[in-house]
Amino acid sequence: MKTSQKGIDLIKHFEGCRLKAYKCPAGIWTIGCGHTGNVNPDDVITMERAEELLKHDLARFEKAVKRLINVPLSQNQFDALVSFTFNLGEGSLERSTLRRKLNVGNYNAVPVELNRWVYAGKQKLAGLVRRRKAEGHLFKTGELNFFLDS
Repeated sequence: MKTSQKGIDLIKHFEGCRLKAYKCPAGIWTIGCGHTGNVNPDDVITMERAEELLKHDLARFEKAVKRLINVPLSQNQFDALVSFTFNLGEGSLERSTLRRKLNVGNYNAVPVELNRWVYAGKQKLAGLVRRRKAEGHLFKTGELNFFLDS
């Protein structure tokens, strides 16, 4: 399974796309559409390179979701989990209560568990609250347009 355009739109909406390196709210150097690997403060890239990095990153996080989740997922559920993992890293998914609950078939717990992941450091961030809400809604209903319009 690969991330659908809906999932890519979700990630792009919340990550944004910057062609010059910046520190994200968690203090990590970032560039493009949320790429964090080997980013230096003076880095500048093209939009084409940002898309390449996004595809590369998506493949990594898709692989992580497939490896860590052992219950069947719909496309929307997969997309929501890839977005979550893209944002927080595969280690967060691997260690999460979300994963443990989902892997025993408790699909209804996922939106609730997503909403626990809204802090950068010890600070609750409005952007993460919106993102987790959108991921939870996508996971549960398959709908996303409302969140991308706001």
